[in-house]
Amino acid sequence: MTLTKLKKSFKNEGKYGLAAFFIPFFIMLFVYLSIGIFWGSDRSVLASDAFSQFSNFHASFNNVLHGDQSIFYTWNASLGLNYWSLISYYLGGIFTPLVFFFNNQHIPDALYLLTLLKIGSAGLAFWYYGKNTYKLSQWSIVTLSVSYSLMSFITAHSELIMWLDIFMYLPLVILGINQVMDKGKSILLFVSYLLLFVSNFYFGFMIGVFSVVYFFARLATNPKQYKKSILPYFVSALLAGISSMIMILPAVLDLKTNGETLTEMARLKTEATSFWDIIIKNMIGVFDTTKYGSIPFIYVGILPLIFCIFYFVTKKIKLTNKIAYGSMFILLIASFYLEPLNLFWHGFHAPNMFLFRFSFLFSFLVVMLAGYGWEKFTKEDGGYLVGICLILPVLFLLAKLTSPKTAYDFATPTHLLMTILFVLLYLTAIIFYQLKKLPGKRLAILLLLLVSGEAFLNTSYMLNGILDDWNYASRSLYSEPYPNYKKLVDTANKANKEDFYRLESLAPISSNDSFSYGYSGISMFSSIRNRHSSKFLNDLGYRSRGTSLNIRYQNNTLFMDSLLGVKHNISDQRVNKYGFTSVAKAGKYQLYENEDAMPLGVLTEPTLYRTKFPKNDNLGAQTALINQLSNFDDTYYSFVKPTIAETKNTKIINKPNNHVLFKEIKPNIAKSITYDIFVPAGNQAYLSLFPGDFSQIESSSATVLSQGTSYKSQINITGQYYNLGYFEKDTTLRFTLELYGTKDIDLVDPPVVLMDTNKYQSAMNEINKQGVNFDVSGRKAKATVETPEDKVLMTTIPYDKGWTVKVDGKKVPTKDFKKAFLTFSVPKGKHEVTMSFLPPGLLIGVLLFISGIGIFSVYYIFVLNKKRK
Repeated sequence: MTLTKLKKSFKNEGKYGLAAFFIPFFIMLFVYLSIGIFWGSDRSVLASDAFSQFSNFHASFNNVLHGDQSIFYTWNASLGLNYWSLISYYLGGIFTPLVFFFNNQHIPDALYLLTLLKIGSAGLAFWYYGKNTYKLSQWSIVTLSVSYSLMSFITAHSELIMWLDIFMYLPLVILGINQVMDKGKSILLFVSYLLLFVSNFYFGFMIGVFSVVYFFARLATNPKQYKKSILPYFVSALLAGISSMIMILPAVLDLKTNGETLTEMARLKTEATSFWDIIIKNMIGVFDTTKYGSIPFIYVGILPLIFCIFYFVTKKIKLTNKIAYGSMFILLIASFYLEPLNLFWHGFHAPNMFLFRFSFLFSFLVVMLAGYGWEKFTKEDGGYLVGICLILPVLFLLAKLTSPKTAYDFATPTHLLMTILFVLLYLTAIIFYQLKKLPGKRLAILLLLLVSGEAFLNTSYMLNGILDDWNYASRSLYSEPYPNYKKLVDTANKANKEDFYRLESLAPISSNDSFSYGYSGISMFSSIRNRHSSKFLNDLGYRSRGTSLNIRYQNNTLFMDSLLGVKHNISDQRVNKYGFTSVAKAGKYQLYENEDAMPLGVLTEPTLYRTKFPKNDNLGAQTALINQLSNFDDTYYSFVKPTIAETKNTKIINKPNNHVLFKEIKPNIAKSITYDIFVPAGNQAYLSLFPGDFSQIESSSATVLSQGTSYKSQINITGQYYNLGYFEKDTTLRFTLELYGTKDIDLVDPPVVLMDTNKYQSAMNEINKQGVNFDVSGRKAKATVETPEDKVLMTTIPYDKGWTVKVDGKKVPTKDFKKAFLTFSVPKGKHEVTMSFLPPGLLIGVLLFISGIGIFSVYYIFVLNKKRK
């Protein structure tokens, strides 16, 4: 296309594309503004996982772009993590690199901008699909674009920013299929599929399945004409899939080898779904929850719904087409209600909240068929459209009035009245058009205005639903601590230029602070994780239950600090831990240094692999590991029962098996228990809080007040050892436990754990004699090792098949310790050890990427030449 033609095309059509982008962009912007969110506002877009996960992950990608971290591996994620795999799920979108232009302190503004850009781009993509698909006026296509880009699924999940990219690709994939089938052109399909799969393999799977179903549905509408497109379609799709292996193959191998499992089917019918769900969730502004027990978000607008129904009732469309596309609706609706189908769409891995993640496909199908229905609409439509507009309010009324009162309490009379009002408004506009009182062009503009107003209302309800469900976090929670935190992290980095170390916070901002601030820690909350290492850390006292989505640093012992190389703590209170001294201060935060922290590696005997760990005894597991590494056979922990000195608002009931029930007397007031305990000199003391039933304490938290400090944490998320302090002299200690969140809580009768610091010091002295310091840079680590005899070098790097270890330049085999830590053998003498990480499958993925694009290019040129001949 020449420059002149390009200018002419933009002049004729560009304004409509800009409208399709900017109308949803500004609707979203103004709805955000209505709840106090704007550029630089105190309330941020960081709701639910956006605060703890996406903000920090985007900040870490910013670190990558500025050369502060490898793109393949990060040390700043629960000991260490395959970063390429993290990108494939959280950061693969084409807009993500824009974070380069933001300081990490201002990541909330970056996510705000990215959200608006992605939603605007979804509208633009649908407009491009529509203008190449429908015989409609441009303003009518813009109207459908606004409905699509502001569907309830998008706006109700708008805080999940890594999901938003895929809505730009879905219309392009479908358009690509149309072009293959109608024109024999495959380049759009190939590029769209490739960008989709590279951006997000998870949603790429869903759209991939949907698009294959769509292809066969469209094939069924005219098999004689379209059968010739079967080979071109599958060749293009297959080559796009092969090319996308650069991201997908390493991600799948990572998930497979690091402990990810599939969900077992426990029921036939999905939980919480009911008969009227489809009708109720097509009403304006209906938001139930995005947590547990939700039903699908399928609203895409009243007007698309009207024209979609018109598609199936008008006689102007072939029955074959109705059956083909109607079958797609039947499949999706069945998937809402049947658990096996529901699990299939999620890759046989049940989602953790944010349920029915494929329901946007229903919305797309509605708006897609609405376009085809709208094409057939004329002034003489036989009264079908008017009939639909009269029947819909009846259905909405029936759904609301005949369902049990508690079934859809989130769908209020206001939602019902708004929905009926808009149906009547559309009906009025249609009648005026059919009575020739309203020209077609004015009708298109009027419908665009009505749809935009409806989208504004619905979006407002969705964002307020997020506000009520999760709350949009204050910017200050994320940004205010940043300067002082970052200053202390930089101080620690300067003090440890040569050797690797770890740092953790006793005043965490979120569970993924290490990503943003660029330090190596233990805490993490991520769907991409090394479950084996997290499970082992859970056995050693760091809480990481179930599927290990979470792991937390707080409330473990000094031994675990030192064994994992936690050389520094950041805290806003005094850190009363043996061997920890304050070395720097910034604002209200202090940096503490641990003099006994072990380096990244330690030499030990081959008997390491035969170390036996007691089950369900993390202190016993710690003791076993300590004795193995130190060659000691000692006991480090003892237990003492404290005496209750005072209680407030608490009734204590003794239960069998040494359990105690703490019941509140007055509601919404903390249960407070004050204890006395004698602590002998030279001991670090901990209060052990272990729940009798984890499922009953999800909202329970505990605060321990001891020696002027007050640390609070969630009982089921953090470890069980609440620090009471280090005691150099014999001391009678009085401390207080405050319990919040539940009316009563069942705990194992809380003992005080005493750790003998003299034995601790002796053990750590012996372990550190065998310590091996590593110089870490990017995805590599190197060290000089000298040993008088053959040894095993155990690192605290999570075991991953992507690691290659060389001793004096020669590759040596690696071995896992408890499936968790990377280990290898080192012969006697002095040696240079180098380690490097490359995601498993990446080299093959790169080869497939190049091959797929190359083969497609050859194929495309071949087809092009064939057509010319």
